[in-house]
Amino acid sequence: MNTLLIIVLVVLMAAVAYVLVRGVMAMASGKVGNQQEQQQWMRKRVLYQGIAVFVAVAILMLAGSGR
Repeated sequence: MNTLLIIVLVVLMAAVAYVLVRGVMAMASGKVGNQQEQQQWMRKRVLYQGIAVFVAVAILMLAGSGR
């Protein structure tokens, strides 16, 4: 179970990095012009980060209960 959660965490971290870079590049190039699309990129990043933090806490709780 721990291995599965670690794999999920790595995938989520990659998703956060992808959305962050993609959003910054889109804003810098001017492709995302309106405020609503910029907020959508930010919300996706925050959502993925929140899920990643939840998974990290679950991993730490499972590791602590195994003692």
